[in-house]
Amino acid sequence: MKKVLLYLENLLKEHDCIVVATSGGPDSMCLLHLLCELKDKLSLKLIVAHVNHNLREESKVEASFVKHFAENHNLIYEYMEILEYNDDNLENDARIKRYNFFHKLVNVYHANYLMTAHHGDDLIETILMRLTRGSSLKGYSGFKKEVQLENYKVIRPLITETKQEIEEYMNKHHYKYYIDQSNFNNKYTRNRYRMIALPFFKKENPNVHRKFLKFSEELDEANEFIEKYIKNLIEKISDEKGIKIDELKKLDQFLLRKVVEYTLTKIYIDDLFLINDKHTNLIIGLIRSTKSNNKLNLPNNYQAVKSYNYYKIVKINKDESYEYILKDKIYLSNHKIIKVIEKSNKKSNDILRLNSKDVVLPLKVRSRQNGDKMMVKNLGGTKKIKDIFIDEKIPLERRKEIPIVTDSNNTILWLPGVKKSKFDVETTGIYDIILSYEEE
Repeated sequence: MKKVLLYLENLLKEHDCIVVATSGGPDSMCLLHLLCELKDKLSLKLIVAHVNHNLREESKVEASFVKHFAENHNLIYEYMEILEYNDDNLENDARIKRYNFFHKLVNVYHANYLMTAHHGDDLIETILMRLTRGSSLKGYSGFKKEVQLENYKVIRPLITETKQEIEEYMNKHHYKYYIDQSNFNNKYTRNRYRMIALPFFKKENPNVHRKFLKFSEELDEANEFIEKYIKNLIEKISDEKGIKIDELKKLDQFLLRKVVEYTLTKIYIDDLFLINDKHTNLIIGLIRSTKSNNKLNLPNNYQAVKSYNYYKIVKINKDESYEYILKDKIYLSNHKIIKVIEKSNKKSNDILRLNSKDVVLPLKVRSRQNGDKMMVKNLGGTKKIKDIFIDEKIPLERRKEIPIVTDSNNTILWLPGVKKSKFDVETTGIYDIILSYEEE
């Protein structure tokens, strides 16, 4: 472990704050012991972050062990217990919850680093899994030793070591640790690679982890070179609405694929295990589709959106429904206001004039619902809100931002900024309510 210790000494500065992901197993306890060797010398602040996954009886014992270790070494102990899983993919759901907890601690303590105990064998398993299921060039490289995020770095100091080397170090120093027996359960994908594929590679070459690390670093360098080119290309064919599809269609298949992969890696960053070739191919199909508007659901509540001549990836807000009673004014999430005003001579879709005798008060402002229809002014009939958006060429991502104004009978009176209903009164008519849709 001398190389790891030297690496940490060169990396860390005095008074650095580090969140250490600590399960209680040999890998994380090894990392914690190494950091403790430097703690007093560099006045480090170590945050021991333990997650109880609640999947084994031994979990409580391991949590208690990690807590007592932290207390005995004057370290800060932070604990999180996962009470329920919401995803069919338990491994994925656990990982998301675990890293959300770690990232939260980084922000709370203003940490410089999040350190995890991923080692060389983990890297081999990750690369083999991604080669099998399909990924991008960046994905095939596995994971990096250092990842710079917005205000801190994720560091994996043990990436140069094997599981065997870590356990030998722990046993030599008589350091205590716990073995997670679920690591030997073949129902988990990673365990099958660990128990079946890894021994074969180790038998062929005991130092194969170094070959995989070199392979990973080579791929990462190649990917960085390609990403610089793709980034410059995207800047030339994009504006504030997204990437222009007519420009994308001019690209050859390789460059188009790299553009799509680039947009995905910028979203998923260190969660590339969530995406694979299937997602890339589906997005390329979306871009080449003849449909003007289309969207595709992606992991972690993202969507790839084609909106007329633009492609982008957007975050889905799961709870988008709302309904408010309009008394004086309402502030909307799109930084606009609907408010009652006293007078206006303006004629536009940003102003609505009503006669209170024609509607049922109070007025309401709500989100769009399936099947919504409006009696459009000067049309002589009803029209679906969806069709109005299409006719007006409103981009998909903007449609959810546009409010619906109704009376208390749920009769739609107005699509602010887009269309008015037959209930709108001309400036020369009789009205006693004026509504304005304007910037906040």
